[in-house]
Amino acid sequence: MKYSRVYINSLAYELAPDTISSSELESRLAPLYQKLRIPMGQLAALTGIQERRWWPSDHRLSDGAIAAAKKTIDETAININDIGAVVYTGVCRDQHEPATACRIAAELGVNKNTAIYDISNACLGVLSGILDIANRIELGQIKAGLVVSCESARHIVDITIDNMLENPTIQNFSQSLATLTGGSGAVAVLLTDGSLPLKNSCQHKLLGASHLSAPEHHDLCKWGLQEVGLKLHREFMRTNAVPLLKEGVALANDTWKHFLNQHNWRVEQVDKVICHQVGSANQKQVLAALNIPAYKEFPTYQKLGNMGTVSLPVTAAMADEQGFLKKGDNVSFLGIGSGLNCMMLGLEW
Repeated sequence: MKYSRVYINSLAYELAPDTISSSELESRLAPLYQKLRIPMGQLAALTGIQERRWWPSDHRLSDGAIAAAKKTIDETAININDIGAVVYTGVCRDQHEPATACRIAAELGVNKNTAIYDISNACLGVLSGILDIANRIELGQIKAGLVVSCESARHIVDITIDNMLENPTIQNFSQSLATLTGGSGAVAVLLTDGSLPLKNSCQHKLLGASHLSAPEHHDLCKWGLQEVGLKLHREFMRTNAVPLLKEGVALANDTWKHFLNQHNWRVEQVDKVICHQVGSANQKQVLAALNIPAYKEFPTYQKLGNMGTVSLPVTAAMADEQGFLKKGDNVSFLGIGSGLNCMMLGLEW
C-alpha cells in the first residue's frame, strides 16, 4: 500500500488518572506468590513495567475518546463538517451495538454525511483505522477522517487477579502475566488530504504500509467469555507468552522485509521507530530481529504499561512532544497484534 495525498495532522491523547504500580498488584497476589514461592518484584522484573494508568471504575469508554477527539479538533480548528468519517477502534467498547463511534460522533456534532463505525483488530485497531481512513482519502471520497480509541484494563485485571487466587498454579500465573501489564488511555488521530486550512497543524505524510498475517496462531492470546456454570459466563484473558513472542517476532521480521522493499529503504534510512508497547522482552527481541538500534525507538511501557490499541499512537504523540521525532525523519510505526497480524506504516515526519 502506498499513499500520495494522506497526512496525519494531529495526535491527541488522554491518560487515565489513577496510577497503579506493579508492586501494588503483587501485594494483592501475595497468597499466590507465597504458595508458588515467587519473590516480590517479579512482575516488574519480567516485563519492565513499573506502573500503569487506570480509569475510575465508573468511567465510560466513549468519554475518554470524546475528550481526546475534542483536543484534536480544538488544536487544529478543523471545521467539523469537513470530517468525513469517525472510526472507533478500541478493543474495549461501550456496548455490543450500536457502534461506540456513534455516541462519539454525536457529541462532536458531525453532519449526516459522515461515515460512523467501529473497527476491531486487537492491538492494531488504531493502525487499521488509520489505513481505512487513508484509503478513503487517497480515493478522494473524503478530505478528513478521525480515528479514536479508548482502552480500560481495570476490569479485566481485577477479574484475572481473582482467578489467579482461585487457581494458584504456575501455569495460570504464566498465562495471566501479560494481562497484568494492562494500562488505560485514549487517543484521537486526525488524517486529512492536506488541503484544509488547519491551525497549529503539522503534516506528517503517510507514505505507505505493509500488512502480513499468521492466522494459524489465533489461539495464542484470547480475551473473551468462558462458561463457568449453567448459563453462567465469566470474562477471561489468557496469553501463551513464549510462543506468542516467538511467532510474533518471526511475523514482524517478514513484514519488515516487505516494508523496506516496498519503500526502497535500507534499515539505515529509517530514522525513528514507534513500536506497540508490550514490555521489555518484546522490545529487545523485536528490535534485535529487525536490526534496529535501541536509540531509534521511544519506549513508554515502563510508566504506561500496555494500553492496547492506544499504546502506539500515544507513544508517537509523546515522542513528538518531547522532540524525539523531528521534521523530515523517516518514521516507521511497528505494530504486532494477536491474531496474529503485523502492520507497519511509513511516514515522513
